[in-house]
Amino acid sequence: MARDKPGGTPALVILQRSGVDFSVHTYAHDPAAESFGLEAAEALDLDPATVFKTLLAEVDGASTVAIVPVTGQLDLKGLAAARGGKRARMMEVAAAERMTGYVAGGISPLGQRKALPTVIDTSAEGLATIYVSGGQRGLDIGIAPADLLRLTAATYAPISTR
Repeated sequence: MARDKPGGTPALVILQRSGVDFSVHTYAHDPAAESFGLEAAEALDLDPATVFKTLLAEVDGASTVAIVPVTGQLDLKGLAAARGGKRARMMEVAAAERMTGYVAGGISPLGQRKALPTVIDTSAEGLATIYVSGGQRGLDIGIAPADLLRLTAATYAPISTR
């Protein structure tokens, strides 16, 4: 839950100031992990379908945030369609890190350097809580999808392949 005094990563500061309910979950990150999201699900004993990864892409050249379950992959055609574009491509890791201010594997959808158009996969809609990065490796946030949608000014769309 939120603390009285904001602190921590930019994502945590935003959550603390927003007044929404959230939970913070930490674990010892393994640098050799092949999938940061699946590592988080296992380390935190969470259903992997509730753990989401934050990806950066470009839709017709415009930077876009995509939030998809770690159990799937980003559907670039679906993302382009959701943003009213023709073509989407993944952003290079270094560019994503510069754009967000976070390191890969710790990119949070909250507290990025610049507010970007955000799309959350529709699989999140039916869940009470989803888990996203809190802004560093080994730190996840549990949040109601509706609260994340509101805080990021996102939209829901089918953007994940299973």
